[in-house]
Amino acid sequence: MNNPCATKRGLHPRNRHNQRYNFDALCAQYPALREFVRPSPVGELTLDFADPAAVKTLNQALLAFFYGVKHWAIPDGFLCPPVPGRADYIHHLADLLACDNGGNIPRQATILDIGVGANCIYPLIGQHEYGWRFTGSDVNEQALRAAGAIITANPGLRQRIRLRRQKDSSAIFSGIIHKNEYYDATLCNPPFHASAQAAGEGNARKRRNLGTGDGPALNFGGQQHELWCDGGEAAFIRRMIAESTRFARQARWFTSLVSRGENLPVIMRALQEAGAARVEKVQMAQGNKQSRFIAWSFTRAGKTPAAQAR
Repeated sequence: MNNPCATKRGLHPRNRHNQRYNFDALCAQYPALREFVRPSPVGELTLDFADPAAVKTLNQALLAFFYGVKHWAIPDGFLCPPVPGRADYIHHLADLLACDNGGNIPRQATILDIGVGANCIYPLIGQHEYGWRFTGSDVNEQALRAAGAIITANPGLRQRIRLRRQKDSSAIFSGIIHKNEYYDATLCNPPFHASAQAAGEGNARKRRNLGTGDGPALNFGGQQHELWCDGGEAAFIRRMIAESTRFARQARWFTSLVSRGENLPVIMRALQEAGAARVEKVQMAQGNKQSRFIAWSFTRAGKTPAAQAR
């Protein structure tokens, strides 16, 4: 079995997960994790990353130890995200915002998380690391209830994170960005697969890669709206780009993860057609896994949307 506990190569320098998991420290902070920790064949502490209960408990321990989130729970079947990779997106986004702020990471930024999910992971990390304020949107009412329960259970989060339901499943920003609102950035982890069948096949591959045979990989879970949409991530991001033109003056940067590098050409064409003034491709890596997010803005460097409109 691949050992995800090895040193995390390629993570952002500010990422708190650059080193091996310190299971002794994590178990001291979150004793429930101890049930899942065991020696590996070479004598190092590890856990079964194909076990959904183990993965969820590890996330609870990481969030408690590193981010002060003492109470974190998600309903069965919802996406249980890998915390180190999600933190990387936040740190690289901070660098992007610093480029428009004299090289300094803004501490009063407002961020919109499209598809916040039941796990609420990006707001939890971003508010702790940089003091940012978040609005999280989602089409799934149960996901929002779960995210709301996390916010309510942890003192101080209600002042930094608010949630809004997207009532129109065909919309992304419409109905979420209100009149006269402004965001420093939007972020999104779009649905990856193009169909339920493709999502099932991808989960089966993940399970084989973890060394646990065939069948569905439930360690990270995921609902339909989290895992797939018609056309997959390329179609979703193209929709996002097209809709973002209507909110060009209300966000400095629009961003989205792009899991598949082969989708970049069609995304870049869509950005050109939309008239984006600036486009940035930000590379990320975790071990052998390569990822990136695409960022676009309708404002020139050094200008706010309001100033550019004059």
